[in-house]
Amino acid sequence: MSNRKRKVDDDAFDDNMSISPQNSPAFTPRSIARPSKKVRANEVTGRPLALPRLLETLDAESLRSVLQTICERHPQIGTEVVSSAPRPSVAATLDVLSQYQHKLREAFPFGGAGSDYAYNRVKQPLVDLIEALTDFTPHYLPPNETQTTTSLTFLDSATKVVHELPDWDSQSHRHHKDNAYDEISRAWAMVVSEASKKGGGFQLHSGGWDQRLAKHNEQSGGRMQVAINALGSNLGWMGTSTGSSTAANDRESIRNQLLSGTYGSNSPVRVGIW
Repeated sequence: MSNRKRKVDDDAFDDNMSISPQNSPAFTPRSIARPSKKVRANEVTGRPLALPRLLETLDAESLRSVLQTICERHPQIGTEVVSSAPRPSVAATLDVLSQYQHKLREAFPFGGAGSDYAYNRVKQPLVDLIEALTDFTPHYLPPNETQTTTSLTFLDSATKVVHELPDWDSQSHRHHKDNAYDEISRAWAMVVSEASKKGGGFQLHSGGWDQRLAKHNEQSGGRMQVAINALGSNLGWMGTSTGSSTAANDRESIRNQLLSGTYGSNSPVRVGIW
């Protein structure tokens, strides 16, 4: 009996010792719940610039290039741009022409104009300048431009641009400047003809435009004769600037009458058969 009791006690002791702490309810492992990550609405991520910020980064040349591309793809937008854009001032247009002149001067090789080599070097910027001049000039002509002074101011400066075009030794290269003189001369003739319809063209004479045109023709070597002919036919009543003292007095008398608004009032207007 004693042996049996000892065996039961030993078995019970072995069972208690075989219980692992990990199997004990007091040591049951529990998973730790981690808080879920909250996604912020303004979380940093790559994205393109908004249109206003993008436009701020573009220089004038880049902006013009983008706008021109858009207008070419969508002609209706181009029409709206033309109708909405402010009219270019004479100063702004002359600034653009000045930039073309600068590119032309920079393209010349050492030694200046004259040779065929120099012509080939500058042909493209030369053509670009003349084309710009050709495109801008009609904008300042009637009826698109109604202010005679604005037209004449532009033509005066544009003619100076033509004077500064290079002179070439080869006759085959001279057509650029000859054609430019022909076009600017015809532009002068149109403005002179329109101006003569307002006050007998007195604005041309009082502003000294007739003298400026005469100087331009002299500097061009007589290549602006079309404009001179228009000036003579429309302002012939004023005579020439080198006339006699009597003619000068007559012109001054007419000038004073025009200024005072009494021109033609000295002669009574006859009505009927008298």
